[in-house]
Amino acid sequence: QVQLVESGGGLVQPGGSLKLSCAVSGSTISDYHMAWYRQAPGKQRELVASLAIGGMINYVDPVKGRFTISRDNAKNTVYLQMNNLKPEDTAIYYCDARHRSSVLTPRWGQGILVTVSS
Repeated sequence: QVQLVESGGGLVQPGGSLKLSCAVSGSTISDYHMAWYRQAPGKQRELVASLAIGGMINYVDPVKGRFTISRDNAKNTVYLQMNNLKPEDTAIYYCDARHRSSVLTPRWGQGILVTVSS
């Protein structure tokens, strides 16, 4: 059973940076398409960035040029580097993993809160 644990969230001032980590256990991430989602208060969960098994990366427009998704297969960990953070980036961030054989079946972490405020 694959498990995902996010870390690295917290409170940061506008313009600051945070790096989220998603540690995966129970399976190797090289067999998974990985992604980061976020859910702001009162809003639906939305995709932020995705990293496919083959290396293709996609970002939603609001974070392009500011966020970077990456993976370290040796550490079985996926990262989200977030720079120039804005108050509208405040949300709970979730790591998502989808096995190559079942891409319609998401596996979620518990989420990590990111608050951008002065």
